[in-house]
Amino acid sequence: MTYKIHRAVVIGAGTMGAAIAAHLANAGVPVTLLDIPYKTSEVSETSEVSKNKIVNEGWDRCLKAKPANLMSAELKTFVTLGNLEDDFGAVAEADWIVEAIVEDLRIKRELMARIDEVRKPAAIVSTNTSGIPVHDIAEGRSKEFKKHFLGTHFFNPPRYLKLLEVIPTKDTDKDVIEFISWFGEYRLGKGIVLCKDTPNFIGNRVYFGMSTFAMNFILENEYTVDEVDALTGPLIGHPKTATFRLADLVGLDVWEHVGRNLGPAIPHDKLGQQYLAAEEPKELLRALIERKWLGNKTKIGFYKEVRGEDGKREFWSLDLKTLEHVAPTKPRFESVKAAKDVEGLGDRLKVMLEAPSADKAAQLIRALTYQSFQYASSIIPEVADTVKPIDDATRWGFQHEAGPFETWDMLGVKETVKKMKAMGYAPAKWVDAMLKSGVESFYQYKNGEKVGVYDAVKGKVVKLKLAEGVVVLKQQKVISQNTGATLRDMGDGVACLEFHTKMNALDDDIMNMANEAFERLESDFDGLVIGNEAEHFSAGANVFMMVVGAQQGMWDMLDAAVKKLQDLNMRMRYSPKPIVVAPAGYALGGGCEITMHASRVVAAAETYIGLIELGTGVIPAGAGTKEMLRRIVNPVMRIENAEVLPALQKAFLQMGQAKVATSAEEARGMNILSPQDRVVMNRSHLLTEAKKEVLHIVASGYKPPAPESIYAAGRDALAALRIGAWMFKEGNTITQYDHHVAGKLAYVMCGGELTRGQWVSEQYILDLEREAILSLFGEEKTQARMWAILQTGKPLRN
Repeated sequence: MTYKIHRAVVIGAGTMGAAIAAHLANAGVPVTLLDIPYKTSEVSETSEVSKNKIVNEGWDRCLKAKPANLMSAELKTFVTLGNLEDDFGAVAEADWIVEAIVEDLRIKRELMARIDEVRKPAAIVSTNTSGIPVHDIAEGRSKEFKKHFLGTHFFNPPRYLKLLEVIPTKDTDKDVIEFISWFGEYRLGKGIVLCKDTPNFIGNRVYFGMSTFAMNFILENEYTVDEVDALTGPLIGHPKTATFRLADLVGLDVWEHVGRNLGPAIPHDKLGQQYLAAEEPKELLRALIERKWLGNKTKIGFYKEVRGEDGKREFWSLDLKTLEHVAPTKPRFESVKAAKDVEGLGDRLKVMLEAPSADKAAQLIRALTYQSFQYASSIIPEVADTVKPIDDATRWGFQHEAGPFETWDMLGVKETVKKMKAMGYAPAKWVDAMLKSGVESFYQYKNGEKVGVYDAVKGKVVKLKLAEGVVVLKQQKVISQNTGATLRDMGDGVACLEFHTKMNALDDDIMNMANEAFERLESDFDGLVIGNEAEHFSAGANVFMMVVGAQQGMWDMLDAAVKKLQDLNMRMRYSPKPIVVAPAGYALGGGCEITMHASRVVAAAETYIGLIELGTGVIPAGAGTKEMLRRIVNPVMRIENAEVLPALQKAFLQMGQAKVATSAEEARGMNILSPQDRVVMNRSHLLTEAKKEVLHIVASGYKPPAPESIYAAGRDALAALRIGAWMFKEGNTITQYDHHVAGKLAYVMCGGELTRGQWVSEQYILDLEREAILSLFGEEKTQARMWAILQTGKPLRN
């Protein structure tokens, strides 16, 4: 490509600007974050610290934000801070300048004029505006500036929300559009939606139309905050933030500002104007803003944190009539009871939509679902020619399980249109035209994957382009499968082992298929990928199987199960052909152990990985303890006269505190990933890149590692670890039982009561792992911890 981004500048250190700078750092791009200089009559003009006060404070807030904007604290060294007076020279050196300042057209134009004077000829300039027309911001600028200018609208927080709206103007060069789209997808890990330069683009326009209607309907029909958030979260494929928690997260002042500014910009939008005209929602927002109840930023909005009588934290919700916060309730509805355990979004929604008309929950779900279909269809072709950009923006920008048209397809378009019309939510006329032409779904499907989409402007289905070489597991040939896993042929001599149990918990079916995969690898393939397209790689071992086996005294079965995982991991580590593991989401316990025994790891950036076994009252025994010793202690003890204790303590605390890396980069710092392992920013490309890595290793002449001994520190180090654990217990940092389990871990890590430190075989440590975990399985408190994880999803500190 003709463009490159080796250095970037972000102007504006507010919430969005600082977070964009942080995400560029996540991608390994050196970035300068600038804001206006801080000046008062009491501050010296030459004081660098004081002049950078605004940018320093903005960056400090960014670093303290939860969840973290940076994937690893060490990445902050990619970011340089400055002000627009002394450090504007950074703009002249940048390949990409991102503007993220106040939403004021005059101020933005003044800034663009300054940038136009100094930018490099090939430098790309973009605005992160969410409401001002992009072409208006570039008015009056040079021809070359306009060729290199466009909108790049990130969603907050940029690290976690996949959507990046790219908004070109009529003057933007085609190569610039293509490059920024490529850079956003491959370097920043974004889902790119090309938008027309229409008010609020796509994501916020759709959300505005749906949320404004929802608020009016909720108030008119006297739903409570607790009722609405119980109904509009995961039950209907939305995130846990649902409706009112999301409003608090976004900020009620931001919500009000968007609606106030958008109204005059869309006089042609009859449905939008109808929702905006509703007085009750506007009065509610005004009242909350006057009280400075703006949501999370002021720690009070539709929810308020209080301490209960027992001192525990509670979130009280707002009574929408009295505007007082009240204790939380747990609403109960028959329709929800019938739907909550139904698998699949479409089937679950059908239960809710077909519930009796008197059911209050079903009334809300029907109104919100049918209105969302109506509004989304009404803004086509204004904001997009097909339904796909709207669906993509909704999924990637608001973390919905499916977009409105994908959901509509699940329910059946023709049948749903009849119900919508009956309730007064008639869709746009192009939907009727589509059905009359014989097209009965918005997407065309093949093997469960979208291959075509209806174009409302062309009046026909058009093919969807899939990037060349992209791996889609459903399209790969099945070699063998059982209820827990499937072995597929990815082509080019590469196979893929895919787990598909609940949360991809490791069970006997997965173990059996893994061993079959290794046998097939040795005879039929050049390399193997272990990965899947589920939300999580693996949440670890099947806890239910373990606790039931322990309570029934099935010790031989448990011993065999632990040894099977150990043997599988060791077989993988010394495989004569390369095995690449591709984790994403949770890779916990046994999932982490499998990852660490790969020939190479290609991890999604958002991988949350760690050895968490102590939280369930056991120790890492699928070769995990052995592997942490090999990775952390062994390298130190190869140095002459080295002290073992610091390295041993690091490994002990990491496992003993059940630490989980909050990103793949953080996992590298914890020695879970190695320096040669790769991190992929875009989850959608993970398996594609894992296959490429297998082929690369094969072409490079792969050979398995030599068997390695493990340094066992012996009884003196064991005594030191025991003292450390005892001090934690005495300081009430850990419980008595935590101390007991930690003692078992320390014993294994030190090789037992050896009289001196010495090198032992891997199998020696594996046998100690197995002995320790079997003894813990028999403990009542370990069993109680396991049941707590199964029943509540939370660790029990007994």
